[in-house]
Amino acid sequence: MRLVFAVVLCLTLALAATAAETHDSEPFLAAARLPIIRPAPEFALVSQDGDTVTLDAFGEKILAVNFIYTNCVDTCPVLTSLMIHVQEELGEEFGKRVEFVSITLDPTHDTPEVLRHYADAHGAGWTFLTGSLPAIREIARKYGVLAVQGKDGISHNLLTSLIDRQGMLRVQYVGTRFNVEEFRRDLLNLMNEH
Repeated sequence: MRLVFAVVLCLTLALAATAAETHDSEPFLAAARLPIIRPAPEFALVSQDGDTVTLDAFGEKILAVNFIYTNCVDTCPVLTSLMIHVQEELGEEFGKRVEFVSITLDPTHDTPEVLRHYADAHGAGWTFLTGSLPAIREIARKYGVLAVQGKDGISHNLLTSLIDRQGMLRVQYVGTRFNVEEFRRDLLNLMNEH
């Protein structure tokens, strides 16, 4: 009986130690440094306010860059909704230290005025960009986004790219099913990097 009790006690203590160790290591895991992929591709496009915007114009803000178009009826509104959620979660840090950038894949339709209306309608408080079709295609390609015009709209993959304060591409989220909390935490970790 004592042997059984001793074994149970040892196992309980070992499990408690493991749980404590896992709990203590969670902040370390949350703050794990994101890999540096490469310098983020440059761009010079027109915002919803009609201003020319470059990557350098954001200074040392952390950026999340994605590619959407306003007539999209499936994945783009979902991605925009996720970004709005994170924008709200970031509170005062959003705009001050973190900025989102959505680049249209349909510049023929998505004029600055159309993009401004889309941003206002969705409550999206970030920069939307348009430009010439060749420029958009080239920038999208450099970010790893492929888009093909079809009869029912534009088929494209969804990538959301995080760019650090030094203009380095750090991570890319695929689609709309990524973990929003992980995305927010990665933004915070990039803000806290020295």
